[in-house]
Amino acid sequence: GFFCTFNNPGLNILALNSLKEQLHKCCVEYVRSRATVAEDAIRGVQLSANEETKSSAGDKYETGRAMAQLEIEKNTEQLAEARRLMQVMEQIRDTMSPSLRSGSLAITSQGNFYLAISGGQFVIDNKTYFAISPASPIGQKLMGLHKMDSFTFNNKTFKVLDVL
Repeated sequence: GFFCTFNNPGLNILALNSLKEQLHKCCVEYVRSRATVAEDAIRGVQLSANEETKSSAGDKYETGRAMAQLEIEKNTEQLAEARRLMQVMEQIRDTMSPSLRSGSLAITSQGNFYLAISGGQFVIDNKTYFAISPASPIGQKLMGLHKMDSFTFNNKTFKVLDVL
């Protein structure tokens, strides 16, 4: 899995924007690592397919080629998805808004959610933040909410304590 950790003991209220900048960087790094893994896998399959071509013949060769092609297609799709996610991250602007929208950070009674892409969890200054897509089920519930709004998800009540 991907893990992004920033420790900044000097973080204070004045530096809240830098917290969102750090979350943005975590998401970008997450997407970059996914792209790199897909690119490396494609290269690896191509190299081994080239080696197989030299040493195999007949059915074994055809089966190996077909499997390599499937692997390349799967990784090409993952690479395309990573590029799409990178475009999403490039479009997010760090602006303050009283309501939750793409690029917002929701501090809730049930956790901290950065509305950007589905990127998993990041730890910054020993606090956990979940990078989620606005289109995800919980993202849809959060979008448009204001500080002190509440909603229920999976039989849990979430109260929005702050919108950053």
